[in-house]
Amino acid sequence: MNLWWLVSIFSFCIGTAVQGALKPEVLNVGAIFSFGTVNGQVSRIAMKAAQDDINLDPRVLGGRKLSITMHDAKFNGFLSIMGALQFMETDTLAIVGPQSAVMAHVLSHLANELQVPLLSFTALDPTLSPLQYPFFVQTAPNDLYLMSAIAEMVSYFGWGEVIAIFNDDDQGRNGVTALGDKLAEIRCKISYKSALPPDQSVTETDVRKELVKVRMMESRVIVVHGYSRTGLMVFDVAQRLGMMDSGYVWIATTWLSTFIDSKSPLSLKTANSILGALTLRPHTPDSKRRRDFVSRWNTLSNGSIGLNPYGLYAYDTVWMIARALKLFLDQGNTISFSNDTKLNGLGGGTLNLGALSIFDGGKKFLANILQTTMTGLSGPIHFNQDRSLLHPSYDIINVIEHGYPRQIGYWSNYSGLSVVPPEKLYRKPANRSSSNQHLYSVVWPGGVTSKPRGWVFPNNGRQLRIGVPNRVSYRDFVFKVNGTDIVHGYCIDVFLAAVRLLPYAVPYKFIPYGDGHKNPTYSELINQITTGVFDAAVGDIAIVTNRTKAVDFTQPYIESGLVVVAPVRKLNSSAWAFLRPFTPLMWAVTGVFFLVVGTVVWILEHRLNDEFRGPPRKQIVTVLWFSFSTMFFAHRENTVSTLGRVVLIIWLFVVLIITSSYTASLTSILTVQQLSSPIKGIDTLMTSNDRVGYQVGSFAENYLIEELSIPKSRLVALGSPEEYAIALENRTVAAVVDERPYIDLFLSDHCQFSVRGQEFTKSGWGFAFPRDSPLAIDMSTAILTLSENGELQRIHDKWLRKKACSSESSQSDSEQLQIQSFRGLFLICGIACFLALLAYFCLMLRQFKKYSAEESASSVPSSSRSARLQTFLSFADEKVDRAKSKLKRKREDMPSNVYMIEAEPKNGSARINRDISQEREQYNNETWLH
Repeated sequence: MNLWWLVSIFSFCIGTAVQGALKPEVLNVGAIFSFGTVNGQVSRIAMKAAQDDINLDPRVLGGRKLSITMHDAKFNGFLSIMGALQFMETDTLAIVGPQSAVMAHVLSHLANELQVPLLSFTALDPTLSPLQYPFFVQTAPNDLYLMSAIAEMVSYFGWGEVIAIFNDDDQGRNGVTALGDKLAEIRCKISYKSALPPDQSVTETDVRKELVKVRMMESRVIVVHGYSRTGLMVFDVAQRLGMMDSGYVWIATTWLSTFIDSKSPLSLKTANSILGALTLRPHTPDSKRRRDFVSRWNTLSNGSIGLNPYGLYAYDTVWMIARALKLFLDQGNTISFSNDTKLNGLGGGTLNLGALSIFDGGKKFLANILQTTMTGLSGPIHFNQDRSLLHPSYDIINVIEHGYPRQIGYWSNYSGLSVVPPEKLYRKPANRSSSNQHLYSVVWPGGVTSKPRGWVFPNNGRQLRIGVPNRVSYRDFVFKVNGTDIVHGYCIDVFLAAVRLLPYAVPYKFIPYGDGHKNPTYSELINQITTGVFDAAVGDIAIVTNRTKAVDFTQPYIESGLVVVAPVRKLNSSAWAFLRPFTPLMWAVTGVFFLVVGTVVWILEHRLNDEFRGPPRKQIVTVLWFSFSTMFFAHRENTVSTLGRVVLIIWLFVVLIITSSYTASLTSILTVQQLSSPIKGIDTLMTSNDRVGYQVGSFAENYLIEELSIPKSRLVALGSPEEYAIALENRTVAAVVDERPYIDLFLSDHCQFSVRGQEFTKSGWGFAFPRDSPLAIDMSTAILTLSENGELQRIHDKWLRKKACSSESSQSDSEQLQIQSFRGLFLICGIACFLALLAYFCLMLRQFKKYSAEESASSVPSSSRSARLQTFLSFADEKVDRAKSKLKRKREDMPSNVYMIEAEPKNGSARINRDISQEREQYNNETWLH
């Protein structure tokens, strides 16, 4: 019996010891930070406060205690690795940290192997992918969203390029890469990446060297991404170099807002160096818990440092671990570790690798962390499928006097830029339209409130290299003075006038392009801009589609378009000149309609109007006379039927239009000199096999081949106006295709040629600049100003106003009037005739049915079809009053006929008489339509 009790007591003690080992009373969590930094100091205090709050509430961990062991990495990678290995030897369940992305990349491999979750709210490198590092969890919005916010700010203020200054480490490089990607999405770019040494090794000399380079560059929008030590050094050196004056834009990432929140009030030197800068702060919604924690902060920190948002994230991260541990234990899981078989055989020396063990429940614990849904000091916490936090957002801060952070708006990935807190916008449908993006006013560096332009011409002593076509023909547009590099011409004067209107000086140098023996190819000139040989191109450069894909053009300063010029001959008056206003088809259709309308009116009037009756010969003459006399409104026959009058009114309107058009065209033919050519326009050239000339270097060659499918074998390159004239006179080419401004100059000296048809392309000439060049926009504004104040027209008149040919004022191509111009009128008239005839014949058939019924009642009916047709034709030819009298006589004879047949009842006779009287009244009423 005593033996049994001893065995029972021993078994109970062993079970209790085992259970205590599987569910320890103390849960170990590690933290790796550099506690000499701002975020390290704040995080240490916040994590200690979270540990105390968790341990004070026995409901959180069921009476167990959470123990956070702090390891100071002193911003040293080696010490970070040593700290992580020490934690792994002591059965640590999770590690908060590391502080930098550099060590996060290294320690994540260790976490993956030993299945210990690694949670960081400061290592926010966007390349720390959960696919590569599944046990690494970012508990604050990563830098991808930070860079999205900066890119949208750049777009909001209308800048196109930025310069990025960053520490050359993983977090700096990858953050700037993400910024470049986000800027590219809105057609902006990073023009220069200024890489500084890592934060702990950067010196003022390094910073000065880079800022001197930056100061010589074009962009004045500078993004500083790094740490507070480097960032403050950059601003201090920039102020001494005069780079904090007006015209500059400085955007700092979250390091600056963190420093201001934790170190305020700032020293006067620091406050002055960051005056006018923009920075971002992770947005944490206001709540009672947050306000209570802020009020506790001075007690927790003993006034040593101010609270910043990363302190709130540190507090929430510890609570996230505690909640996940509670769930892990409540699910019946046990805390156990096992040896890593991969470490077998790696012993030796003093390294105790065997102490590194795998957390057996690490995967389930990680899953519990990722399923966390809670409201912390930083706001609602919930992970999306890609492990990003729900609705990341930032406050946008403008640093004003004394280093005071003035909030000018918010950014969130839900609604973009706004002046309304994001949590209020989550209740509404997302609206990221440009009209819905707003920020409050900004005080920029130098104390100015007007938005900086964001760029200047680089102050590096280098002039803008402008390529100018060295033309050998049409030198009024642009030409080089022989033996010099001086250029003049219409295009040059427009450029110079526009440059004078710019609000800044533009150092430039004209560089002639071409060998001087033939006109250069303009597409090749444009390519010289894309390859960096030229910074711009000025000249008679047409704005066409394939060129706009390579460069940006200014607003057109002259209209242009391709036209066809061909030889013409004068048309002398002849005896048959009166026939020229109409085409043969127009004459034929008009004559047919005269006859058709005359015939229709005759049909409608024949039974009512004595003027349209008589012998057949008389009626034919009447139809012809009536038809053609309407041309002069001289018809003497009156129309009495309603339908006939309607048709005649419509026809007289058609005749009025036709005769007026004929008169106008004939007057032009007889009074204005007429020019004729077999070439009517580009359509004629497309359908023929004639050879076509074009100007050397013009885009017309490619257009004719690629767009109009004219074989290259039919095209002839011509280099000057003289060659144009010789080729056209000798019939080497049937026509020349060139741009309108060139042709206008050509025709001023060669009146024997003329433009045929209309311009078949619409474009203009502009100045070319590299893609996204801000100078193109300012030059466009200047060109519009020149157009509005009349200066553009004065320059045009100075160079391009030539004496016109005597015949130039006349229309060189008097086209005959086509049937297409009157198709609508003829259609209306034809429909009116058809409807009138249809209505007439319907009424005629109805009357004939009544007539034939009464005929059959008074005589023996005939069943012969030919007899009925003859009766109908006879009825249709009879005049209406004669038919009425005949019908009346027959009806008067009906009583005597009735007595000769079988007598009917009285009431039947009365019904017959009533029907006859009704039919007579209806018949009289219907005759008004005739």
